[in-house]
Amino acid sequence: MEWLTGPFEVAFVQRALWSGILVSLICATAGTWVVLRGMTFLGDAMAHGMLPGVALASLCGGNLLIGAAVSAGVMACGVTALGRSPRLSQDTGIGLLFVGMLSLGVIIISRSQSFAVDLTGFLFGDVLAVREQDLVGLTVALGVAVLASALGYRSFLALVFDERKAHTLGLRPRLAHAALLGLVTLAIVTSFHVVGTLLVFGLLIAPPAAALPWSRRVPTVMCGAALCGVAATFAGLLLSWHLGTAAGATIAAVAVLLFFCSALVSRVRDRRVEHAQPGPEAAEHEEPEQRLEYEPSS
Repeated sequence: MEWLTGPFEVAFVQRALWSGILVSLICATAGTWVVLRGMTFLGDAMAHGMLPGVALASLCGGNLLIGAAVSAGVMACGVTALGRSPRLSQDTGIGLLFVGMLSLGVIIISRSQSFAVDLTGFLFGDVLAVREQDLVGLTVALGVAVLASALGYRSFLALVFDERKAHTLGLRPRLAHAALLGLVTLAIVTSFHVVGTLLVFGLLIAPPAAALPWSRRVPTVMCGAALCGVAATFAGLLLSWHLGTAAGATIAAVAVLLFFCSALVSRVRDRRVEHAQPGPEAAEHEEPEQRLEYEPSS
């Protein structure tokens, strides 16, 4: 028991645990929609697209969160603008902005005398350096994320299944997509200083992907993703303490490991069901995205 609880008796590890829990809940709320909508590459690009704003704010002595928010907003607007071009596919536009924003961020950071230290801090964060005021900000961000997800639930759900049907139902899919981008931006901006711009992507994608094979309802997927994220935070901090590894990277690695374990177990389950119920019944066991219940009118 001392091996399990000993590290969390230290004040800064306690703050790291609480911050990781809050980040996990925020990322579970936004990440579920990212996975269901197929916006994984966009989420990765936006996580890296914050780097120029964060680097510029750091060099000018400004607020890092404001710099990250402005940069992420520019990234989201750029993706939206390029996505309307008939000559470029959405993936091409996202890839170009991804490389461009990341390169610009590294160029700005290179102007700093502590280039390597600053770049490492921005990319990987420092969960063990979280302050009490950071916890307050994360709590507020969690409240906003949950409220936005609840208010936009019907529109987001219709957007996930069929954008044309969402338009037919009068749910304004373009506005819903913009709101979803805002939700993803909120999750990334408020989480980057805990696990960094590089590793926040792991908590945004891995826990929802791990929970997806085990549920047919979006709220249940979110709850499962939150549990996976919290478990990854606890296990990652514990392993980091005893093994002397980077805390943020260890948390993200555990989250990805949970996904592979979930995928493996769900595959074994599906194989057993297929052997036990051959024939038409096997059609019931489709991919998770196809099995989710569609209830925009509820």
